[in-house]
Amino acid sequence: MLEDLTQKLEKALNKVTGQGRISEDNISDSLREIRRVLLDADVNYKVAKKFIDDVKDRALGSEVVNSVTPGQLITKIFYDELAKLMGGTSYEMSINPNGITVILLVGLQGSGKTTFSGKLARYLTTKNRSVVLAAADVYRPAAREQLKLLGKQINVPVFSIDDSNDAVRIAKEAVVYAKENGANTVIVDTAGRLHVDEKLMDEVTAIKSAVKPSETLFVVDSMTGQDAVNSAKAFHDRVSFDGIVLTKLDGDTRGGCALSIKAVVDKPVKFVSLGEKLDTLEVFHPDRLASRILGRGDVVSLVEKAQEQIDQSEAEDLGKKLMSNKFDFEDFLKQIKMIKKMGSLKSIMGMIPGIGSAMKDADVDEKELVKVESIIQSMTREERKNPTVLNGSRRKRIAIGSGNSIQEVNRLIKQFKEMQKMMKMFNSKGGKKMLGKNFKKLRYN
Repeated sequence: MLEDLTQKLEKALNKVTGQGRISEDNISDSLREIRRVLLDADVNYKVAKKFIDDVKDRALGSEVVNSVTPGQLITKIFYDELAKLMGGTSYEMSINPNGITVILLVGLQGSGKTTFSGKLARYLTTKNRSVVLAAADVYRPAAREQLKLLGKQINVPVFSIDDSNDAVRIAKEAVVYAKENGANTVIVDTAGRLHVDEKLMDEVTAIKSAVKPSETLFVVDSMTGQDAVNSAKAFHDRVSFDGIVLTKLDGDTRGGCALSIKAVVDKPVKFVSLGEKLDTLEVFHPDRLASRILGRGDVVSLVEKAQEQIDQSEAEDLGKKLMSNKFDFEDFLKQIKMIKKMGSLKSIMGMIPGIGSAMKDADVDEKELVKVESIIQSMTREERKNPTVLNGSRRKRIAIGSGNSIQEVNRLIKQFKEMQKMMKMFNSKGGKKMLGKNFKKLRYN
């Protein structure tokens, strides 16, 4: 996510390191380079210019205090201004405390509204909301069927009138259906167009007037850059919305839309979509994204993901087994499943400070986890619990059963044994003593 932007900004910011004081001379080159990076990333020209001016105003004449170098100081200023540019803080959705909360989704065709409808419905059910999805996209072929399929996956009812092309009627009757069936939230998925036109605007305006939504969200494909920003402005000028959803952010390497849209439209980004699966929806936190853009990771989001997806008692049990050298293939399989729940390996690594930039050119193959999982699942319970019984004939059977070569099975078993040896060494008295000494050095250096 935003890898190109991160890499180029790190290079530009490095130009002011090693200076004793930030001055107009030693910062001008870096800021010129940063402005060029922002424009290359498809950031709006006026937004980029104002951003650079704000950074410059704060940075000029700033003294280096204590051990903070000019490079660290300008990075801190840059981080602050970047977070402010994207909204400064996260924003909650408006919820109707006394009745049905209606959430209206609008946007161009291909922005991912229908998929986002399913993701938002799933997200709200985890917040103890009872949700109904309304299939009000009456023009796109199979839009209703897609929404029904998504609703089935997350066990959320979908209201649809299959023989009607009246989107306003569908939205209104969906609210009635929700009231009659004890639901408190309706998400209305509307039609899009390839471009902003009168027919689209008239329909969205009519739906909004009929159902009076608590929240209107503009859904936009972040990978379309300034086209996304321009369409957001056109929509907002005709149909005022409350917030923005950035979809496909995981595939966006430049970041022009994410950096520009709040400043141009003056409406906050409320959600970001980071993948195809229905659990890949996140509340937008400008400060956390600013940290990731600057290669500083996002530990808070990583911890939140772990808390949401991983059973704490199970994780503690695995930790104890690992430290007592009783960790077997059964436990290894549980650990893999925990990791997979948190998302892709690349997204997890991007949240760890220093790892994201270090791994930018690495080929992170998600299929390797699947391969390891298939090998372990082809073992018997006895083999998982006691890997020492894995002789040649057993390994051959496991290779055939998992669809892998015997060399791949041998490699996994060898790596597992090496990990066990390493943990045994660390758990020995000498290993703990050495670890303690190194920890003290880390603390006081």
